[in-house]
Amino acid sequence: MEQKLVLTEDGSHTISVPELNEHYHSTHGAIQESKHVFIENGLKHFEKLDNPFSILEIGFGTGLNALLTYLETQPDNERIYYITIEPYPVEKEMIRQLNYPELLKRDDAGKVFKQMHETNWYVPFYISDNFLLNKLNEKLEDVQLKEEQFHLVYFDAFGPDVQPEMWEQQVFDKLYHGIRKNGILVTYSAKGAVKRALKKAGFTVENPPGPAGKREMTRAIKK
Repeated sequence: MEQKLVLTEDGSHTISVPELNEHYHSTHGAIQESKHVFIENGLKHFEKLDNPFSILEIGFGTGLNALLTYLETQPDNERIYYITIEPYPVEKEMIRQLNYPELLKRDDAGKVFKQMHETNWYVPFYISDNFLLNKLNEKLEDVQLKEEQFHLVYFDAFGPDVQPEMWEQQVFDKLYHGIRKNGILVTYSAKGAVKRALKKAGFTVENPPGPAGKREMTRAIKK
């Protein structure tokens, strides 16, 4: 499907897929959305990170969430094991045009972002001594999750109207199985059907304020 580069309101890029009428990130600001949903309301919601700390991302996409997680955790030298699932990788030429490294203003951002996209699928790769990235080029339904494997899940699939199969009950049941006790799942979606499915799976659901352009988001905790 055709992909187009789009400049969002905070100056950062997202990618649009005209055929689906969908964007990889909010047009109100790609970086601000990812920081708000996944870093501020996911990663930082933990008072202290276990060592090592395991993260599962549903939807690698542009790699923005992985980059922000790396930049956030490096100063404290936390050991991060980051698994990300993406059945439809973004075209390499499109990745080269994304402006996240220059906007984030970290000396290592450009190098790290390039490594994240160029490392081979299915081959765990140490981005740094304490950040291990493993990219899986397949669908979630084909991935086996161990019981209580992850502390945190970034659920960043395309929206329920575009990719409804990713928001069905069996998906959240599977993720509940794979999340540790007191683990967290965060997503930008605050649809009632999504919250009901999370509750039915066993999660306790919270509704923090959403990023720019959205009233709420969803945080689900495995009590």
